Amino acid sequence: MLSTLPRLIGHRGAKESAPENTLASIREAARQGASWVELDVMLTRDGRPVIIHDDTLDRTTTGRGPVPLLDLEALRQLDAGSWFDPRFADERVPALEEAVELIRDLGLSLNLEIKPYPGQDVATAEAALAVLRRLWPAGRPLLLSSFEVPSLEVARDLWPEIPRGYLIWKEPADWAAIADRVGAATINVNHEWQTPETVAAYRATGRPVLAYTVNDAERARTMFAWGVTGVFTDAPGRLAAELAGEPNGGSGTELGAE
Repeated sequence: MLSTLPRLIGHRGAKESAPENTLASIREAARQGASWVELDVMLTRDGRPVIIHDDTLDRTTTGRGPVPLLDLEALRQLDAGSWFDPRFADERVPALEEAVELIRDLGLSLNLEIKPYPGQDVATAEAALAVLRRLWPAGRPLLLSSFEVPSLEVARDLWPEIPRGYLIWKEPADWAAIADRVGAATINVNHEWQTPETVAAYRATGRPVLAYTVNDAERARTMFAWGVTGVFTDAPGRLAAELAGEPNGGSGTELGAE
């Protein structure tokens, strides 16, 4: 089927209002009216895909050290919410399965960023795809993105029907060739480095452009005026309200999905 990309995508759920990459953050994004959320996936020591952003546990959990040092069972004992606010003390690092089931129940769509620990580009993509192929509802929009080209190549080879987003921090000289090689459906870029000319160059490849992470309404309007299709935001509800009259739904850009 074909679906449309939204103008606002909840970044790590609704990161401004709840601890990022937790089930609470996904629920909060839905409560704020987001139709899509973006989450990050990494592997535990026993090869289980879990929803967490950093290579280490230190910033967003009560644990310490690299994520792959712990098995899923040990990781699940850590508090992943109190750092944000004591009322989230019961939050845990979700397994990908838990996040997918909640997203499915809430009727949301997903941009899953494959964010491997160094050296685990292929294994992380393979494990995440195995879960998604088993649990993702047929026909529901899904975008797989990554900065890591090997991860995108795995996604291309194992599940070519699902769109892929090529994530760029500062674009390499051969970014267009890489986008072609991985069969990217979108170009996902850091809004801070963009100009009308860079956005035009990305769009000239025929791909929608998504920009991260935009929390200011005026900056969002600028991005849209330059031709960006959608922005990732920590505050989907607040930004939608501040955009006052700007649609917070489909942009009309078609994105292929199974």
